[in-house]
Amino acid sequence: MMRLLLAVLGLWAAYLIFWPVPVEPVAANLPEPPGAEGPFATNSALAGASFVPLPQGAVGPEDLALMPGGVIYTADLAGTLYRIDGAAPEPVAQLEGRPLGLDAGPDGRLYIADSFRGIFAWSPESGAEPIATEIDGGPILYANQLDVARDGTVFFSNSTDRFDPETMGGTRPTSVLTIWEQSATGYVGRIDPDGTVTRIADGFVYTNGVALSPDEDFLLIAETGRARIHRLWLSGARAGEQEILLDNLPGYPDNIEAMGDGTFWIAFASPRVPAEVLMPYPFLRKVIWRLGPMVRPAPIEQGHMIEIDMQGRVLRSLQDPDGRLGITTGGRVVGDLFYVMTLDSAGFGRMPVAGLPPRK
Repeated sequence: MMRLLLAVLGLWAAYLIFWPVPVEPVAANLPEPPGAEGPFATNSALAGASFVPLPQGAVGPEDLALMPGGVIYTADLAGTLYRIDGAAPEPVAQLEGRPLGLDAGPDGRLYIADSFRGIFAWSPESGAEPIATEIDGGPILYANQLDVARDGTVFFSNSTDRFDPETMGGTRPTSVLTIWEQSATGYVGRIDPDGTVTRIADGFVYTNGVALSPDEDFLLIAETGRARIHRLWLSGARAGEQEILLDNLPGYPDNIEAMGDGTFWIAFASPRVPAEVLMPYPFLRKVIWRLGPMVRPAPIEQGHMIEIDMQGRVLRSLQDPDGRLGITTGGRVVGDLFYVMTLDSAGFGRMPVAGLPPRK
């Protein structure tokens, strides 16, 4: 019996040490997250949001786009496109892949960052047409969000060049895998009006939201895996320079939505997780991954949105500590309503702008 027990323990130890897994952790030292104080003090400002369900049990309205004329679109996990400016979401088209970021283009089309296929543009007349599916001779592997400039230039994020979400179980497990690994293979790309696709910034741990300034002289970039926001200067005396605008945020930033007046809404997909203390220890993180989904790190469903200005000052912080909305991924003001989008909930949040707390 003792020999059998030792043999089982030996096999278990060998499994924990040697069993192949896709993750190859990189040592990282993340600063201790800020406490729930100051601009990030705990509140329930999102409690006033009504939950708007998608029809027929659909889930995953990740982002929204405001089109000319006031039409608002979102898309779900299965690729269904909805018009959501009415009382209830209305299906209008069936797309392919997994649409994430959405934005209106100057040509009147809806631009889509499809995490499985690349960058597309959709119109009711022509359907979804590819804008860019390759970069540097390879596929755009994990398109996440995008912002379209006034001249039609598309800026987009690619979260990782290591893991394909279509073959890794979807965007959520792939995001956890990438952030747990801490490999800096995310980048930002630019698609010029003539179709040229260029990588303009790289070295990010899970690139996520991107948003242009009102003058389009800089681009904000969310680096989810390092809990920070970068600013990349696009024109002027500082063109090509990159700096950290906000560092050591209390959560993992997702989409960034530019409001056009010099303010931006940023969603946190999750508060920072306690497992970050293991980031300096690649071997232990690999062992934990072998233990399976029950012990791997996972997002904490406590919604959080912040509004910032162009200097990175936090103007408002809206929280959902009870996690009623699920994982928050983006949001913006449209008219007299504030929308809060979600990763894999069965709908999204919507509340009157009059119910938002005043700016600080």
